[in-house]
Amino acid sequence: MTNTQPAILGFDPGRDKCGVAVMGLDRKLYFHQVVAADEAIAQISSLRQQYPISLVVMGDQTTAKKWKKQLNQELIPTVNIILVDERYTTLEARDRYWQMFPPTGITKLLPKGMRQPPRPIDDIVAILLIERYLNRLTSN
Repeated sequence: MTNTQPAILGFDPGRDKCGVAVMGLDRKLYFHQVVAADEAIAQISSLRQQYPISLVVMGDQTTAKKWKKQLNQELIPTVNIILVDERYTTLEARDRYWQMFPPTGITKLLPKGMRQPPRPIDDIVAILLIERYLNRLTSN
């Protein structure tokens, strides 16, 4: 990647799987993926080598404190970690999934509220966390 614009890493931590996303300050999405929880730190380290990540934005719910401590201990050099309110992100992520990957075939016929994404959407939650953080910056 030749872009030197600072990037933000979104991290939606979970017990079994985590969502990871990288977005530039221009809101251009560079990367998003769902990874196993035990591979998350290695994935984040790898992404930090590929992108100029200046900040990690992470959800503030269930396992946040434990993950924040672990990231601070294991990521070298350390990185700023900001916790963002993650209420309702799962519902929002489901809608965003269908915007990013419009339904086809029989799925298109289902009412919107009944459509379930065919894969985990933790990476989309990570994208929403970055957007919430950026929205907070620009709304002041």
